[in-house]
Amino acid sequence: MCAAVIALAGTRITRIVDQLADRTGIGEAAAGAVLLGASTSLGGSVLSVTAAWNGHAELAVSNALGGIAVQTFFLAVADMVYRRANLEHAAASVPNMMQNGLLICLLSLILFAPYLPEYTIAGVHPVTPVMLGVYIYGIYLVRGANESPMWRPSITRDTREDEPDDVTVMPTLLRLSVEFLMLMAVLGVAGWTLEPAATVIAAKTNLTQTVVGVMLTAISTSIPELVTSIAAVRRGALTLAVGGIIGGNAFDTLFTAASDIAYRQGSIYHAMPEDSKFWAVLTLLMSGVLMMGLIRRERHGIGQIGMESVVIMVLYLLGVVLLLAGG
Repeated sequence: MCAAVIALAGTRITRIVDQLADRTGIGEAAAGAVLLGASTSLGGSVLSVTAAWNGHAELAVSNALGGIAVQTFFLAVADMVYRRANLEHAAASVPNMMQNGLLICLLSLILFAPYLPEYTIAGVHPVTPVMLGVYIYGIYLVRGANESPMWRPSITRDTREDEPDDVTVMPTLLRLSVEFLMLMAVLGVAGWTLEPAATVIAAKTNLTQTVVGVMLTAISTSIPELVTSIAAVRRGALTLAVGGIIGGNAFDTLFTAASDIAYRQGSIYHAMPEDSKFWAVLTLLMSGVLMMGLIRRERHGIGQIGMESVVIMVLYLLGVVLLLAGG
């Protein structure tokens, strides 16, 4: 039921974010990174923080990292929906590349933290405020890249640039903002309710919390990213579709930082099991492949999708097989 609520609210919020991007003039890439990415990820963030507060570090971290992996996989699915050309080619955007670089930096910090001393200040590891600072500064750079890019991608006949809709026929900014906040609240409550259900499932089925986090909660809370990316592609908002996924992934790394604050038994990075570290490494690899795809901008590949999409799908499915085989 929570997954269904998240899917419905996430679907509705896409159109609102697209209109907010045009109303405020911040652009689809920035709106996808900040508004769409953060709002559709709210259910997952609340679940991870709740799990950490209750002492379930494995579920908190695996939900965050599993969500990033499956959302990157969803981007490949959206590429399959857009048949005219490779989605990464058509949605060429400097801010999207900047967001992906930010994601790689944040994932690297998560992997770096366990190798540092298990030292905390008021129960918070020093890497946590560093991650928050890097994210804020990264979003500042993304916005700067959108307003004053130092270089631009080559425009081809398959490239779809961000073209704002007519704001005169849209709802007012106040109405859009109120609807946006209401839907965010719905997503947050659904994520909070989902955590105890996931914990009980893990206990009753004897599955590890990593399996439950990656295969159940991460997918459930990431349904909005799948629905919104496909909806954005069908609306022709290609930059928003790609920016929403990549921006949401960068925001999702903060699940781990927020979970470290909520986790009272010490550093959550040092409580990460090896399975969670594996998903962090796998997600880092998938993000690197995506970055190369954004730079190369292949028009067509295998099955009318980009080669990076094929590699990302194979990597994710391989990770799922290895996880189930070991869990």
